[in-house]
Amino acid sequence: MKTVQPIRDKNKIREIESILKSQNLRDYILFELGIYSGLRISDILNLKVKDLKNQEFFTLKEKKTGKTKRLAINPTLKKELAKYLLDKKDNEYIIKSREGKNKPISRVMAWNILNNVAKQVGLEEIGTHSLRKTFAYHLYMQNNKDIVLVQKLLNHSSPQVTLRYIGILQEEMDDAVIALSF
Repeated sequence: MKTVQPIRDKNKIREIESILKSQNLRDYILFELGIYSGLRISDILNLKVKDLKNQEFFTLKEKKTGKTKRLAINPTLKKELAKYLLDKKDNEYIIKSREGKNKPISRVMAWNILNNVAKQVGLEEIGTHSLRKTFAYHLYMQNNKDIVLVQKLLNHSSPQVTLRYIGILQEEMDDAVIALSF
């Protein structure tokens, strides 16, 4: 399994948002849900309209861990969801397949969507998990590098695991080597 990276550059995030929004609103909402919630793709794909429509917070049982998680809905995400969910039925999947049935897209389809748009903006090592890592990376950077906060949101066992997960340890090591001077 290949390791994927967070999207560190905010300009690349905006480029991706712009491309997805112009191509397919469902795919745009997939991206927004990932970067603003930090949920795993398996949890995003299981969300239904009733879970998020007109909500400030939502609760879900994480598929991987079985733990119940309560999460605030970011105001930017809430605004985008309000427009997107307006004409959708409560029992519909938010990231619904176009195959006629009420089922979500597959994980493979989600990967294809994200990988294709990443290539369009010149990013490599991007996959579905990049959304969760992007959420964590920017949360860390925008909250005074509070790794414990990020660790708790991701349900990680230690701050070291979280730092490695979002690529901070590698980034700091790379920066140190690059800055080395004699």
